[in-house]
Amino acid sequence: MILLKDCFYVLSSGALGPSADASARGGGEAAGAGAAGGAGGGSSGGSGPDGLRSVDILIEGNRITRIGKSLAAPAGAKVIDASRHVVMPGLVNTHHHFYQTLTRNLAAVQDAKLFDWLVYLYEVWKGLDEEAVYWSSRLAMAELLKTGCTLSSDHHYLYPKGFKDDLPGLQFAAASELGMRFAPTRGSMSRSKKDGGLPPDSTVQDEDRILAECEATIQKYHNPAPDAMRKVALAPCSPFSVSERSMRDSAELARRYGVRLHTHLAETADEDEFCISMYGRRPLRLMEDCGFVGQDVWYAHGIHFDDEELDILARTGTGVAHCPSSNMRLGSGVARVREMIDRGVRVGLAVDGSASNDSSDMLGEARQALLLQRVRYGSAGITAREVLGIATEGGARILGYEKLGRIEEGWIADIALFDVMKLEYAGSLSDPAAALLFCGYDHGADHVIVDGKLAVESRRLVGADEEELRMNADRVSKRLLEKAGVTR
Repeated sequence: MILLKDCFYVLSSGALGPSADASARGGGEAAGAGAAGGAGGGSSGGSGPDGLRSVDILIEGNRITRIGKSLAAPAGAKVIDASRHVVMPGLVNTHHHFYQTLTRNLAAVQDAKLFDWLVYLYEVWKGLDEEAVYWSSRLAMAELLKTGCTLSSDHHYLYPKGFKDDLPGLQFAAASELGMRFAPTRGSMSRSKKDGGLPPDSTVQDEDRILAECEATIQKYHNPAPDAMRKVALAPCSPFSVSERSMRDSAELARRYGVRLHTHLAETADEDEFCISMYGRRPLRLMEDCGFVGQDVWYAHGIHFDDEELDILARTGTGVAHCPSSNMRLGSGVARVREMIDRGVRVGLAVDGSASNDSSDMLGEARQALLLQRVRYGSAGITAREVLGIATEGGARILGYEKLGRIEEGWIADIALFDVMKLEYAGSLSDPAAALLFCGYDHGADHVIVDGKLAVESRRLVGADEEELRMNADRVSKRLLEKAGVTR
């Protein structure tokens, strides 16, 4: 048991407003009206409904069981003084590539656009081995946890020839050791350079093998329980990385087992051109023809959808993982998140891979989402509460968790505590939750609770020696780069 005592400010479901619900359910005009008006306090861009102040939160097992004033600590409960903290639902990361933590900030592709960036890095990534997957996964999850993220997906689609271990098993082991809720995708690529694709031949798999290994991964690791620490989705990498048949087969397999579907879509204008040239259709039309739309589907990026396509996403309940830092870093464009919310499209937040971000700073990503939408839509383009709703309950719904993403009795106890009684927040506490996005220069959480257990305590990981993790990740990164002939 854990008792959070005297919480300075609790970002409750009321304080988030209806934006997360609207984003999660779809529903066109009504959902859009709620998102635009209720969550942000109307067109003035005000702070919206207030959160809870000076309350206690009791966690028993993996659930929030009581919220109230002056709760008595049950025998044996761990009591955490939260009188300095904004207490909020754990952030949810809906798209990542953990292995890329080992190849970030490479000078040769600091200024490259997506396709050129991929071609260069595939020559490095083809050297991924068991040790690289394990330590990169631990590193990415550690960064996420320390910045308030309690649930993450990962999109691993590289399966180099000669890789002997159970790759998903390495990632699930890392998540278990760190105490993170983990809902990754079993990614895939079948189209290599010889087929007109981008990756080397040694990194792709035969499509029959892909299906067999996807099915085995689901059977071994997927837990359909509503509070599962492990879930699995299927994720062909992109329309230019697999065949149309592979997309169809993946969709059929996923639905046979009741798991979700994911892929990159509409990230760049080059992708549109490729799909029209290769398939005679725009990317979303291709997905429709493959049965790759619906409440159980979400896409990464979604920058280049037109008006009609946004309406299709809303009507079908298909989700989008918004990746603002990566989209800026690669110059890919600005996703139309404001318009997605207004149409009732389900939206989540994501840091994307650490070779195009180049970090796994989840609270920092929320700040980027806030600012980037305002570049496109003006100073009231999106509110702090809308962004926080997307980053919590919006993402949880996309990943298949219906009782996660709120501070509410009966909901799963995934919670992040941020100390706002610090220099960088002085003068900002008229709206403590928004202060986390508008102010500050240190996005580290003091405490992070996952499934009712501390994963970060007093700013340190509970499940890892941080210096050992840093040294091992840096060692493996150096070896991987040297193997590819990249100096550092």
